[in-house]
Amino acid sequence: MNAVRNGLRRGWTEYLAAVRTPADVINYGIVSAFFMVILWLNRDETVAGTSLSLATLALPGLLGMLAVYTGIVSSGYALAAEREDGTLLRAKAVPNGMTGYVTGHILRVALETATMLVAMLVPALLLIEGLFGAGLAGGLNLLWVFPLGLLATVPIGMVIGSLAKSPRAIAGLGLLAVGALTFVSGVFTPLAGQPGWIQGVAQVFPVYWLGLGMRSALLPGEAAAVEITHTWRTLETIGVLGLWAVVGLLLAPVVLRRMARRESGSALDERRQKVMQRI
Repeated sequence: MNAVRNGLRRGWTEYLAAVRTPADVINYGIVSAFFMVILWLNRDETVAGTSLSLATLALPGLLGMLAVYTGIVSSGYALAAEREDGTLLRAKAVPNGMTGYVTGHILRVALETATMLVAMLVPALLLIEGLFGAGLAGGLNLLWVFPLGLLATVPIGMVIGSLAKSPRAIAGLGLLAVGALTFVSGVFTPLAGQPGWIQGVAQVFPVYWLGLGMRSALLPGEAAAVEITHTWRTLETIGVLGLWAVVGLLLAPVVLRRMARRESGSALDERRQKVMQRI
């Protein structure tokens, strides 16, 4: 419990450092403004079968995509970077240090993701009509979709960060993978209009289900008409995201322990020498 408390303090401190850093704050603003411009340009395009605009229908899926990106790519990148600069080795040297490290890592990622979602939702409520059309019941869905989505993605990011040879590999391949999943997961266009094999692939991964859960929370019931089964599939959403969460939470500690056992001063020095050679 002491390690967990220290980890929570660590995660909170790192989050405060991030939101007080001008570069990070500007990054939040730039990302939000970029997507708001795209949605604003599509505000008058109505989705067939509904009275909703493409911007209204796309925003929840976009929020789900950002949660997946932060949970997998950003989480994996941070872990790989901290392994490379020696942060992980120092955590390993402290009694129960890995427990505290993982706790802090999860809290920081959760807070950063929540901040990004708020940065997107606040201007969207002012610029895009039709959000929170499901009322209070729909809004309450966010209370389980968001945490479950993080549980389904952050452990995956930690596994990838443990296996990757460098942060640069995650930055390149991670962006490519998330971009490909976004393309096939119905974030910007209804998945029901895609070929059957694309629908099957999309439903394996959490991007589609996070987007679907977000749509059920933010959109009126009529929007379900463009979904595959014309329903929000709440039980299936909980089941698939829950399965990803269970698999990730079982796999991540094993991979992290094995990776931590290989960490040493000589291994850290060898990585630093390779970085200097690249520079």
